[in-house]
Amino acid sequence: MEIYLDDHGELLPEQLELLNRVTLAVAKYCDCPGNSEVSISFINAEEIRVLNRDYRGKDTATDVLSFPINDELAMGSISLGDIVICMDVAREQAKEYGHSLNRELAFLLVHGLLHLFGYEHETSEDETEMKAAQNDILNTLRIGRE
Repeated sequence: MEIYLDDHGELLPEQLELLNRVTLAVAKYCDCPGNSEVSISFINAEEIRVLNRDYRGKDTATDVLSFPINDELAMGSISLGDIVICMDVAREQAKEYGHSLNRELAFLLVHGLLHLFGYEHETSEDETEMKAAQNDILNTLRIGRE
């Protein structure tokens, strides 16, 4: 799997390594073809607020947005889509939930990636399935609430 990461130089080397491990774990969990690619970007609260307003009709900052594509590209690779994570909100949530920023980033990435693979949380049944997948992946990576 090809991972395109745009962090504007904000992430530490261990965070980049963690995000790579998380992405590969989700890909394995979802039986993702090896010729797939995903784009992951980190932006600020104002930028994600605009995206959330324009694409979801919610004029507020959020933690993560997923934009599934699932298109076959040149050379036979498959673009799963784009994930956008708000570092400002991730930092706030890590403090609010009492765990590390690394744990929050891992959770947000798992959540966003699962959306690219078709997981949703619109119904209680879907939410239960998505939470189970999130927990399975984070437990496999030994990333728990700290």
